[in-house]
Amino acid sequence: MGMDAGHSAGKKDGKTAKKKEETYWHRECKSLPDYNRGRQSLYCMFSCLRKNLTLTSNEAAALVSPNLSEALRSLTILARYTEGYYLCRELLAGNAGTCSNQTFIRTFHATPKALGRRFDDEALGSKTAKKGKFKKRTKSTAPPVEKPYIPPKLKKAGSSSAERKIDIFEGMTIVELAKRCGESIPVVQDILLNMGEKIGSEFDPLSIDVAELVAMEVGVQVMRQHSVEGGELLPRPPVVTVMGHVDHGKTSLLDALRQTSVAAKEAGGITQHLGAFVVSMSSGASITFLDTPGHAAFSAMRARGAAVTDIVVLVVAADDGVMPQTLEAISHAKSADVPIVVAINKCDKPAADPERVKVQLATEGLPLEEMGGDVQVVEVSAVKRTGLDSLEEALLLQAELMDLKARSDGPAQAYVVEARLDKGRGPLVTAIVKTGTLVCGQHVVVGAQWGKIRAIRDTVGKLTEKANPSMPVEIEGLKGLPMAGDDIVVVHSEERARMLSDGRKKKNERDRLNKKVADRLVEEQDEEQSDDTETPEENRQKPKRVELAFIVKGDVQGTVQAVTDVLKGLDSPQVNVTVVHGGVGPISESDVDLAQACGACIVGFNVRNPPTSLSQEANRAGIKIILHRVIYHLLEEVGKLIVEKAPGTLETKVAGEAQVLSIFETKGRSKAKGDDVKIAGCRVIDGRMKKASSMRLLRSGELVFEGCCASLKREKQDVEVVGKGSECGLVIQNCFDFQVGDVIQCMEQVTRKPKFVSSESGAVRIEC
Repeated sequence: MGMDAGHSAGKKDGKTAKKKEETYWHRECKSLPDYNRGRQSLYCMFSCLRKNLTLTSNEAAALVSPNLSEALRSLTILARYTEGYYLCRELLAGNAGTCSNQTFIRTFHATPKALGRRFDDEALGSKTAKKGKFKKRTKSTAPPVEKPYIPPKLKKAGSSSAERKIDIFEGMTIVELAKRCGESIPVVQDILLNMGEKIGSEFDPLSIDVAELVAMEVGVQVMRQHSVEGGELLPRPPVVTVMGHVDHGKTSLLDALRQTSVAAKEAGGITQHLGAFVVSMSSGASITFLDTPGHAAFSAMRARGAAVTDIVVLVVAADDGVMPQTLEAISHAKSADVPIVVAINKCDKPAADPERVKVQLATEGLPLEEMGGDVQVVEVSAVKRTGLDSLEEALLLQAELMDLKARSDGPAQAYVVEARLDKGRGPLVTAIVKTGTLVCGQHVVVGAQWGKIRAIRDTVGKLTEKANPSMPVEIEGLKGLPMAGDDIVVVHSEERARMLSDGRKKKNERDRLNKKVADRLVEEQDEEQSDDTETPEENRQKPKRVELAFIVKGDVQGTVQAVTDVLKGLDSPQVNVTVVHGGVGPISESDVDLAQACGACIVGFNVRNPPTSLSQEANRAGIKIILHRVIYHLLEEVGKLIVEKAPGTLETKVAGEAQVLSIFETKGRSKAKGDDVKIAGCRVIDGRMKKASSMRLLRSGELVFEGCCASLKREKQDVEVVGKGSECGLVIQNCFDFQVGDVIQCMEQVTRKPKFVSSESGAVRIEC
């Protein structure tokens, strides 16, 4: 009985002590000054972590003060495996008082799931500190010392991190958007609230612009799908892109169709821009033509032309036949799923062989009509203007089979063909309307740029109020210069245009940084692999890679992009070619300042010469400026510069050969003079023998000895070089095994520079 009473009293005393400990932190935190509140709060909240206590929102709010940031940050680390982490996150944000006063939050309770997560992490190698022996707590007021920050090691992005692409449309619900983005509905709702959008229900419809902003926020690429319901579909003119190899007569053929002479006015006689214009055919029908460059450097332009077109006219010269850019054009058309009409040009030439061209095309997998396929073939001559009616008939027939129609009412969707900067009018965009009507005064978003359309001009420069489907126009009024290939989206307000533009800019910057990190990871991986495979001797002999930076300026956005891509393609193991900046317009003072800061060369393509004062300033700063109007000449000069900057590789080659005719021996007079020396009496049979070079002794074609030349004499006189046909005496250090008939080779190291190689199609590369 006494034992039960004692046990009962001890239990009661234990409960009383526990209750006192539970309220200790709350009483002490209110009595202590702010200086000590951080430390005391950390201790008391950590006690809650161990004792599984309950904390009200008011009590949590009492802990928040300006001096608690370090304590709460440390506590967040301590409580990361418990539900208390989420409360700590709220405390750090200063939002502890936002919870309901009646709500009790079980803060530091380590659930079985949380403990399981901790055990999993420990199994993967994340070690936790072992519990040490109990030490008496001192009243030291020294603040805790934090561990230094160690940046995390970058991880290689796997296939799971690749950006997904989803389709979005006008009126899609929050549920549908969340499902396609792979996010929860609350996450999407939070993003919408941060954007200032009102949310009534998760089934509320969203505008297509808002859906794109949400998708960009979660890191998902979008494809806008516009509905054609509610509008009348009307026939529209076909958009035809003329493609083919360089100098096969594409522009000349278009000149014959529209009765102009554009080809004669082009620099170098080749097309270097993407041109768009409307041609009224003899039958009265209108066709929108896109003229693409054939040079290998303008591959991106040809790809853009194939992406926006309805029909591709593949021009092949009857005398040259199928060439590299012909095959590339076929590939672009097939990738874009666009029908092809073949125009065999230059049939008036004596060496023309259209039948051979047809066989070549069939061999490349193009099903011609004559061979049972569906690809029409027309034989034409741009110079003699023959076969043009047949080509027109083939194009209109193909368009009729495709039944080309578009919605003419409602907001327009357009595609940027080219973009340039005009000194007086600002950014100008050449575009083709795909559907809807583009009206002057509308707010548009073009890529990452936005603006209000100030003026619309047709292909002859005449002002117009609107642009209908398949109509190429030039628009002005944008705040910045977009990229060629961007889509033009019409929005209902300036605020929405700004918001969409800012979101795209942020996403582009995020993508750029991610790509930079990924490229750096690849470089580090390659360096590690090369270090593992190469010997220390090979590493020492390996030439140091030099940096060569460029600033690219061009007349239009497409040429800037083309030149930039070609320069990046000239990167080699010896020269790291980078483009630090690219822009549209003439070379400016800021370009010279940037080039001076980063040691770059300035490349100007199809731009006017800079002012004399600016050229002199660049010369004084040692900045090289390369200006050309023809892509061939530009690439040739850039290639010479890269070869000049390359350090080259050291190679050992045979500089000369000598045949041993006789052998002499000199005896050492004393031990101090050294051992006996054997001298090879030789005649130089090829090249020349140098004393400073190493020698190889060959017998019956096999290497016997290799060493340095200790002595080289001619007629008892020391010489440095002995030429072909001369006789000499030669001593190889530590070599005593000469025989008559042996061959001695003089070896020397030379620096071999890389080569700049250019093909007929214009493709260039650096061969090391």
